[in-house]
Amino acid sequence: MASSADGRTAALSAQLARAHRDLRRHLTEVRTGLGRRRPDGDDMLLTHCLAFCTALTNHHQGKDEGLFAALVRERPDLAPTVAALVEDHGLIAGILTRVRELAEEAERATASPDGDLEAIGRELDGLAAIMESHFGYEERAIGAALDAGVPEDGWREPVLHFRAP
Repeated sequence: MASSADGRTAALSAQLARAHRDLRRHLTEVRTGLGRRRPDGDDMLLTHCLAFCTALTNHHQGKDEGLFAALVRERPDLAPTVAALVEDHGLIAGILTRVRELAEEAERATASPDGDLEAIGRELDGLAAIMESHFGYEERAIGAALDAGVPEDGWREPVLHFRAP
């Protein structure tokens, strides 16, 4: 089923893939920005990191609470696939919680934040690998079902149109 996206008509699977590309790009920006400071001297880590974590969390919650429920109502045969995707979202949420904690610790550290930045970098590297696998699987596993039509009951905005850093 096609829907309007930025004045164009696009398949829901294409919109989902675009949202995933945006999230990947934002994660790359957060990873490459570790330890960089803005011209005013403020560390960009906490602001960008927390904004990204919030965007990804909202994206997954929108799926778990809206899109996936609607999808399973239309396609009960996809329930095991959806359950696996929701399980991945839980794993990713745990990593995001750890990243938030580390980012907050790094912001508070004045003496030596480098150790915190290295730990954040490792977490973000792991997150990137999991996201790549998860997004690819999700797009393949539910793309055709999305394009066949999924009733929209408020899930579209957090899943497809989010604001990140």
